Amino acid sequence: MIKVCKFGGTSMADAKAILQVKSIIEADKDRKYIVVSAPGKRDKNDIKITDTLYKCYEDVKETGSCSERFALIKERFKGIVEDLKLDLDIDAILDKTEKEIISECSADFTASRGEYLSAIVMANLLGATFVDAAELIRFDSKGRLNDEYTDDIVRNRLDDVEYAVIPGFYGCDYKGKIKTFSRGGSDITGSIIARGTKADLYENWTDVSGFLVCDPRIVKNPQVIKQLTYKELRELSYMGASVLHAEAIFPVMKRCIPINIKNTFKPEDAGTMIVPSEKYTDSDSIITGIAGKKDFTVIFMEKSLMNSEVGFIRKVLSVVEHYGVCVEHVPSGVDTLSIVIESEQLKDGVLTEIVNGIRENVNPDFIHVIENISLIATVGHGMARRSGTAAKIFKALADKGINIKMIDQGSSELNIIVGVQNSDYENCIRAIYEAFILE
Repeated sequence: MIKVCKFGGTSMADAKAILQVKSIIEADKDRKYIVVSAPGKRDKNDIKITDTLYKCYEDVKETGSCSERFALIKERFKGIVEDLKLDLDIDAILDKTEKEIISECSADFTASRGEYLSAIVMANLLGATFVDAAELIRFDSKGRLNDEYTDDIVRNRLDDVEYAVIPGFYGCDYKGKIKTFSRGGSDITGSIIARGTKADLYENWTDVSGFLVCDPRIVKNPQVIKQLTYKELRELSYMGASVLHAEAIFPVMKRCIPINIKNTFKPEDAGTMIVPSEKYTDSDSIITGIAGKKDFTVIFMEKSLMNSEVGFIRKVLSVVEHYGVCVEHVPSGVDTLSIVIESEQLKDGVLTEIVNGIRENVNPDFIHVIENISLIATVGHGMARRSGTAAKIFKALADKGINIKMIDQGSSELNIIVGVQNSDYENCIRAIYEAFILE
């Protein structure tokens, strides 16, 4: 059996956490390929290594040097190596890294050095082979992951490596330059390595014991989700649940490799298993999770006989596309249409321009803008098998005096999304949780 393990920033924050990681890896001989993040915060007032590295790049770009800022990186890694009592010439490695940051003068290269250094330390501690992610992961000329080529490289490079540590977060572009994923991209690296090695399980170790049904900042001690599917994960991640990078499931989905979200600091907890739909066994659950995001704008329009006007929706969306704006949802009726957009995209007069463009292109009878809207998604495979789920959601909100501004449901019946005022966001999530989980 082959297990690929990814350890996040909190798991690599200091020597004590790293020793805990070591004990987890050594407790299971099947944990063969280890992906690590850059050290995260040791406490709420601490700095993230990656944030500091991005500032190093800004310093290099402006002054040609980052010695003052990079001194913080040196101090952090030297302290870790010293506390771990490693036989590692970290000073020489750090000096070389600083020179490379200056010579490369690249945001991607600079930001990637946190994971690079972290992996060198972990490989030394474990006595494992260090394999640079730049050797394994390839991006094409358009900046997209080159899946098949990467799979071939991973398989060929790691086939004869029994025990390896790999930096997360980055790979190499078609010109041979370091390119990073978006923030949190070490999750994607772990997924890519799992696919390339045909792993049986991808363990993603973090500082929580799995996915929670909803945000613990809103509901006190929410239940842990024991099992969810790839599709449910996509819905929840898209709506703001942030335990796992939203793109991390795509590589493992192709090979139906399950993901286990585990807690580094409570390894005895079962965590959450993320599985293909055909392997989903938690059939008793009506809903799996609740997630949401604030600050959306709804552009609502009405026009008689809209449904018989060919190209009406296309014309509306072409106006939005002209301004480079992404649409979240498009709920519609016989004579009505709403487009839901993140408010952040509509600043600096863009909203006014879009509304005027819609008026000119489709001449609606009525158009109205509703701002400060939150979207809350209730997600679960069990919803399709149970009658009355939507009614239960709406009753729970009505009982709390929450006015629903918008309703949208996908054809898969995997989720129901409601739009409410930002001021009702937290109460909406609490109401749905109480109705389904605390019933």
